[in-house]
Amino acid sequence: MEYRRLGHTDIKVSSICLGTMTWGQQNTEAEGHEQMDYSVEMGINFFDTAEMYAVPPTAETQGKTEEIIGTWFKKTGKREDIILASKVAGRAPMNWLRDNGEGTDHTAAQIHEAIDKSLHRLQTDYIDLYQLHWPDRPIRIFGGLGHKEMGGEINRIEDILGTLADIQKSGKVRHFGLSNETPWGIMKFLHHSEMNKDLPRMVSVQNAYNLLNRIYELGSSEIFHREGVGLLAYSPLAQGYLTGKYQNGANPKGSRKQLFDRLQRYETPGTDAAISSYLDIAKKYGLDASQLANQFVTTRDFVTSNIIGATTMEQLKLAVTSVDVELSDEIMADIDEVHLRAPNICP
Repeated sequence: MEYRRLGHTDIKVSSICLGTMTWGQQNTEAEGHEQMDYSVEMGINFFDTAEMYAVPPTAETQGKTEEIIGTWFKKTGKREDIILASKVAGRAPMNWLRDNGEGTDHTAAQIHEAIDKSLHRLQTDYIDLYQLHWPDRPIRIFGGLGHKEMGGEINRIEDILGTLADIQKSGKVRHFGLSNETPWGIMKFLHHSEMNKDLPRMVSVQNAYNLLNRIYELGSSEIFHREGVGLLAYSPLAQGYLTGKYQNGANPKGSRKQLFDRLQRYETPGTDAAISSYLDIAKKYGLDASQLANQFVTTRDFVTSNIIGATTMEQLKLAVTSVDVELSDEIMADIDEVHLRAPNICP
């Protein structure tokens, strides 16, 4: 397992990060514990979660994932061995996360409430990386082309950073990151930190990145090279589509599509053809399609860590051992050829 520096910090995280969003919904506590045990044995030291997990978010499952991680910490005593990341929900009408029954946003009161509740569920007194789950601005996120201004009031970025600074001073959080953020948003957060050295500097951004969605490369990757804000890439398998299990209209029993029918981000026109081309590349070189897709993400020079997720141990083992796959120049040339024919088909 390779270890990479997290932003400008002195923290080294494994190139594979254990994603956890299915625990408490599709996976039981025992299964979550088994996944963590195996991951640590394989050299993974980085777990990612969020206050609203499990996904899809509901009032009944909210916080369950953090609770499962917390009971594992208590059982194993391995909190100090893990770089732990969690997230605070952005602006949304989810009225079950806050005590006052309001929708979520990034006010000082809400962020303080969220971090305290996460710490309690996780059975720890600090989080290594605390991320803003999505922008506190009314913009299009989670798929879709182009900017669409939605209107509405926002909390100022400098005010949000001021709240995060207070939390950092309290010792509850070591570092902060962004998620589902635009290049403009990343740079505005960095700008305010540069203008006021008392404000924390964002060390990472967690955005979707995979063979079907390489939007990050177009603007944000330069921010990594110039500013050191690394990508924590989520959805490396495009929520399972790059394994081929949904090809030609297939809908396997127990899959996320069959259970929740909310994967339309990866069902744009032409997607089946693009996925078939990537599946053909894997077959041509005798590789597992999921391992090809995962290793593509892991080996990009701007990726700090690839956030993998699994509902079965078989899936998890394939994801973790993808680091052993060698992507030759010939494989990369074939991948780029497909990408040029169908660039960012699932933004």
